Amino acid sequence: MKILLVEDEPKVAAFIKKGLEEQSYEVDLAYDGMFGAKMAHQNEYDVILLDVILPHINGLDVCREIRQRNNTVAILMLTALGSTDDKITGLDAGADDYLTKPFEFKELLARIRALTRRGTENNTGEKLAIADLELDVAKKTVTRGGKPVNLTAREFALLYYLLRNQGKVVSRVDITEQVWETSFDTGSNVIDVYINFLRKKIDKGYDNKLIHTLVGMGYVLKEQV
Repeated sequence: MKILLVEDEPKVAAFIKKGLEEQSYEVDLAYDGMFGAKMAHQNEYDVILLDVILPHINGLDVCREIRQRNNTVAILMLTALGSTDDKITGLDAGADDYLTKPFEFKELLARIRALTRRGTENNTGEKLAIADLELDVAKKTVTRGGKPVNLTAREFALLYYLLRNQGKVVSRVDITEQVWETSFDTGSNVIDVYINFLRKKIDKGYDNKLIHTLVGMGYVLKEQV
């Protein structure tokens, strides 16, 4: 698996790169945002580890630039900015996950495995649908009413989970355990933010809303009655 690490602190970059390579990952390293964005456009990566505070171009702008050309690569933000608002800003920029420094290296590995597993474990030709919404697991595509819907890796994973459980109420804890697959602050509103991302992409402009909130219980994917 090929990983791009964009980190401007040499000691931190060297530590992460060495640890990942010891796990048999192939790692390219960029020390600033401009070079990181260039490498992301010139090469294919399975995961991009992206610091927020970077020289020349900050990580948020790099993330947005990458997302304009690539909606499938998994992006994990690594940053010391750990408030809920900071996390939401990163996710809104197109990141799939957010890990606050300092972190345990084993947690970084778990996050990477979770992101990449969503891209490979279900590559079986499975297709899921509800109403005029269709998700093709193998091709990693989503359409609604025949029109393509561009999702990030995390949004795709969330929609896949909702489709697999359509008609059932799923809680924040369910989503955290099944989609993020790691320890997560369920008291934050990051899950709600992702649900809203999906709503804007698959429900906006359609009379038949598919994602519904049950206050105090969770969310359910179903056709409106």
